[in-house]
This record gives sequence, C-alpha cells and structure tokens, in this order.
Amino acid sequence: MNIQNYEIMNELTENLYITQRKIAEHTGYSVGKVNGALKELEREGYIDSNFALTDKAELELSLKRPKNAVILAAGYGMRMVPINVEEPKGLLEVHGEPLIERIICQLQKVGIKDIYVIGGFMKERYEYLIDKYGIKLIYSQSYSSKNNLHSLNCIIDKIGNSYIIPCDIWCAKNPFSVHEWYSWYMITDELSEKSFVKVNRKRELVRVKKGEIGNVMIGISYILSKDAEAFKVRMKDYAARKEYDQAFWETALFDSENVILGARTRNSGEIYEINTYEQLRELDTNSNQLKSDILGLIAEILQCQINDIKKIKALKKGMTNRSFEFSCKGKHYIMRIPGEGTESLINRKNEYSVYQELDGKDITDPVCYISAENGYKLTEYIENARNCDCTCDEDVKKCMDYLRRFHEQGFKVQHEFNLFEQIEKYEGLRGDEPSIYKDYAETKRKIYELKVFVDKQPKCIGLTHIDAVCDNFLLTDEKIYLIDWEYAGMQDVHVDVAMFAIYAMYNRNQVEKLIKYYFDEIPSKEVKIKIYCYIAICGFLWSNWCEYKRTCGVEFGEYSLCQYRFAKEYYKIVQEELSHLKENN
Repeated sequence: MNIQNYEIMNELTENLYITQRKIAEHTGYSVGKVNGALKELEREGYIDSNFALTDKAELELSLKRPKNAVILAAGYGMRMVPINVEEPKGLLEVHGEPLIERIICQLQKVGIKDIYVIGGFMKERYEYLIDKYGIKLIYSQSYSSKNNLHSLNCIIDKIGNSYIIPCDIWCAKNPFSVHEWYSWYMITDELSEKSFVKVNRKRELVRVKKGEIGNVMIGISYILSKDAEAFKVRMKDYAARKEYDQAFWETALFDSENVILGARTRNSGEIYEINTYEQLRELDTNSNQLKSDILGLIAEILQCQINDIKKIKALKKGMTNRSFEFSCKGKHYIMRIPGEGTESLINRKNEYSVYQELDGKDITDPVCYISAENGYKLTEYIENARNCDCTCDEDVKKCMDYLRRFHEQGFKVQHEFNLFEQIEKYEGLRGDEPSIYKDYAETKRKIYELKVFVDKQPKCIGLTHIDAVCDNFLLTDEKIYLIDWEYAGMQDVHVDVAMFAIYAMYNRNQVEKLIKYYFDEIPSKEVKIKIYCYIAICGFLWSNWCEYKRTCGVEFGEYSLCQYRFAKEYYKIVQEELSHLKENN
C-alpha cells in the first residue's frame, strides 16, 4: 500500500466520523484523491462501506504498533558552548521542562513504556530518569571519538517497530502516535542546503540531486520491524568500518540510492532542533541554562548584562580546550574552557605566571581575564588574523624570525618544562593501562639514550613556548601574535623549533629548511643534532600525551601515530649524524 492510502486510513483510525473533506484538509490531498483512495481501501478489504476499519486493517495495525523508543543523548553538543560544559544537551530546559523529559512524556502518552536513553557525555546526569520514568540507560563507550551511528549501534538489535529520537528536539505537538502504518523519517517544510533528502510527490523520502536543496532533517524516525532487518545489517557493517567513524545514524537508512522510509513532514514552526545557545535563547528567553555561570563570569569581567553577550559560536574543538567566540557591545572575544583531563596535564598557576610575565609586551592576544585555579581565559578576538600556513615558506620564515626575536628578549619565569619529567608524568597518568605500542619499552630506552647527548650540549635557556606550532601563530597585515601559553616554561628555546616541526609533520627536507629559517646563520652540526634529538624526544612526549588523552575518551588519529614515528625515526637520524660527526673528527 502507498503512503497516501496509509495516511488516509490513519485519519479514519483516529476520527471515526470524519468526512472526506476533513480528511483532505488534514492530509493535504485533494478531495478527489481522498475519494479514490477510500474506494481502493474498500476494494482491498481494509475498510467497509461505512469507512470503518476491517479486521484485516486492525490486524495489520496491531503488527505495526510501536513497541519501543531510543533516545540518542551521548554526544558533547559542542555547538552548545558554554552550556555543554555544565549540562548535557538533553537536559536543556525549555519553559521549565528538560528536553529529554518532554520527549519521554510524549512517548509515554501514546503508550510507549520501553524507552532506551543512550548516554555518553555526562551520562550520570541522566541517571535520575531511571527512577522517575523507568527508562533504560545505555552507555556508548565511543561517544567521544565517533558519531551517533555508533551510539545507535549499541542497541541496534532492539530496533523494530521503534522510534529513534535525538535528545535535542522540542516538539510543540506530540510527534508520536498509537497508530503507525509505515516506516518514516521526519523533515520540515523548510529547505536547507545542508540536507541530502527531500520529499517527492508520493511523500517518499528521496536523495537530493546535485544542485538541489533538500528539506530540513529533524532526526525523528519510526522503523517497522520488516524494514529494520536491512537497516540492522547496514548499521553493523558501517560501525565496523573506520570510514564511518564520524557518520550520522541516518547514513544507514540509505541503501545505495534507495530510501527505505516515507517522509513525515511537519511545519517548521512546530519543531525545533536546539544546537546552539542562540537557538535556545530564541525559543525560550527565560531558560535556566541561559543563566550559565560562565556567561555570568563574562558579564562580570566585561561589566555587562548576560543579554549583551550575543552571537555565541563554538570554535573548532582544540586538542586541549573547548572555546567559543562571542560579541559584546560591538567587540569580539574568545572564551577558553579547559577540556577533558586538562587538569592533570597543565599547571594553571604556572600558566598564569607566564601571562603575568608577558603582560603589556604585545606578544600574545590581549588577555581580559585568566584564572590560575580553573584555567578559564577570556581574550580579545584579533580581527583579520589567520593562522600560520606551515606549507607556505613565507609564513614559516616570518614566524621563525618572530620566534627567534622573542627568545632573544630573555623572558623568565620560576618554573621549567622538563621534557623527561613530563614524559614520566604523562606515562604515569595512564595508570595500569599499557601503551598501545608493542615496542614502547624499547623506544623509551632509545629516547633516554638521546638524553645523554642532549645533557652535554650547550643550551639557550629562556622562556620557551613549548607548543609553538603553526596554529598558535596568528598573522595580521601589521604583526604576528603567539598565543596559548599553557605549557610554557623555562627550557632550551631550541625545543620550540622541534615542536613546530613535529606538529606540522614535516619531512627531513622541511625540517632542514625550518632550522635555516630560525637561525640568523647556519648553526653548528652539534646544534642541529641537538634539535634532531628534541624532535625525537618531543615526539615521544606528545605520543604519551595522546595516549593519556585516549584514556579520557579523546582520540587524535594520525597525529598520535606520527608523533610516535618521529620518536623512532629521528632516533635513527641522530645515530647516523653522530656517526658522521665522529668520522669527520
């Protein structure tokens, strides 16, 4: 049976004495189509001459009745900064009601009692729902590194006559029903260039073609058991393949170009997906979450009202922090919020002392506020700035010249960044968790061999950025800024050259060019070998850093592997260079 007939039959199910004209008004079909569909339904034995459902229809309806629901609530909700630091998305309140509670209540109102909530980030905050509503809370272990296809896969075997719902949806009207006749996916009548589906004249969901604009995708879906079998196979297949790590669960709804679902279209004014602070503010200006402690702190620092803080936008998730940009009274700012596990990696009092040393020197971005306790930092946004392009020789040359001149100024703080102490610290943070690298112990032994050579070499001790990588150089037409001094401390300043090289993942020729750009004149062979040692040591250091972050649920993919490779490969390079040096002497 087609979707048109099912929708018309559904009107008969919910309204016993409805007329053809009313059916047309409710469904959007013409009276002529309604009459044609009614005749076809009677001919096929689904309704009688009085438009009442027959036993055949009732049996089919009972087989397709909703059995359970899955609410996806595992993700960080990164675009919800600063709220996502204090509360998971599902607990955002609209008109005094948490989003996820509204969804659960709407489900229970139509008789759905078997409800699964898949949690990840701040999963403990959802625990109370078990007692209050009798839900089942499922933990998605991969929530931090993979997208919601993998969260849904945690419970894929339960899918069949099931609703699938994102936790960040607010529906004015109950989108669920006691009666479901076909599998569907919900969209709105609003168009979006980001969507890859649209509704056709048969009210089926189809892929958009190149150049077409699709309908806004809501994420609520109903999947019948008969359609779930193929869906489950695809879900399990995709979940086992790395190329689908960042895929949305909707990817599995498509088999080649064929869509297994109908389209359930709703007015865009009836349903809201809340992805950002600004969207929440538009829907409910009095929401409790708008009274964020972080926004309260910003208002205090800038001596403004919370409502003056506008255009909040999450920045790309960094390796250490979560940050967001906003405007206030015509100026732009960036607020930094420390990320997962950061408290074990960074001494915020040390960082604070570095910024005190640099205060007023016009070296870094202007700091409005920094906490020595929790690491919150508010800075002015540097307009028309861009990051250094590590593939552009001109950019790299400018930045190395700037770095050298900074080092020559002789800034000092009371703490050091000891490379080998930090290696031991990061390794220790893993606890009993062994390294993921089989030859870790052997690689560590070799790295400590390099320490013997490095310790004997002359050093230029000064305030060293430690994280002087291309992303931390901001270039404008007038000047250069070096930002993010979290790891900075006293050290041999040549470590900064090594750090730039390994973050940029430079090959040997690029490293040689980098060293040339940093020094006014070609350095001695010993200095170059010392920098090669730092590349190996720092690669091993950051590899350990990545391994610890991995235990916190944060993956860095190729970056972590490349750091380990730098450790091993530059150990070999050092051995070769020392051998040549010995031969020449």
